[in-house]
Amino acid sequence: MRNLNDKTVVITGGGGGIGSAACRRFAHEGAKVAVFDLNLEAAQKVASGIREAGGIAHAFRCDITDRAAVDQAVAAAEAELGPIAVLVNNAGWDVFKPFVKTVPAEWDKLIAINLTGALHMLHAVLPGMAERRYGRIVNVASDAARGGSSGEAVYSACKGGLVALSKTLAREHARQGITVNVVCPGPTETALLAGVVEGARDPAKLLEAFRSAIPLGRLGQPDDLASALAFFGSDDAGFITGQVISVSGGLTMHG
Repeated sequence: MRNLNDKTVVITGGGGGIGSAACRRFAHEGAKVAVFDLNLEAAQKVASGIREAGGIAHAFRCDITDRAAVDQAVAAAEAELGPIAVLVNNAGWDVFKPFVKTVPAEWDKLIAINLTGALHMLHAVLPGMAERRYGRIVNVASDAARGGSSGEAVYSACKGGLVALSKTLAREHARQGITVNVVCPGPTETALLAGVVEGARDPAKLLEAFRSAIPLGRLGQPDDLASALAFFGSDDAGFITGQVISVSGGLTMHG
């Protein structure tokens, strides 16, 4: 990937499945990686693995729902690694229930993590990018935002908001050399998917249903997403902004 070497990259939810794969991929491309996660131990494990492989990475505990915590983590990352060139808003959370069975406390948590958290990160990082007239922002949404998904009403609303936000920011900051794009994962083998499957009446049957619905015939792997995130974070995608791409094995084919 062009022009990632020595760039500082922040990845939220960096201790999880997709996040950790993205951290490793950016480090492999020569970037300096700030692993942001609410779970500091998980973030430290990812950062340590990158350093052992010869890369540069540091872990930072960050509660993206807390603006003061975000500002503190961003300042610490820039002090340690340098100005942030790439932001990957990957952290997310979901609860799978029909909408009428959800409660306001769940809505609040879903919105705080999946939408407000991204707003906090963007508001903290964009001014510096604008001043330096360079930045790559990649927001991880979901095809639930575009096609809907039973049992994920509020999550879908948050991700739909993130898609709309991304397009607006892409317009607002294009003349400052900042691109903003969106990656939408399909069913991917992560802890989140495992939690969904465990709660099913027949976990094996549900997994097979996921696989059979995907034209390429398999579930996504975190590395599949990492490749797309690294592409949008690099100058190979320097003339692409305001776009949404699905990494779903063909499960969704939006025009």
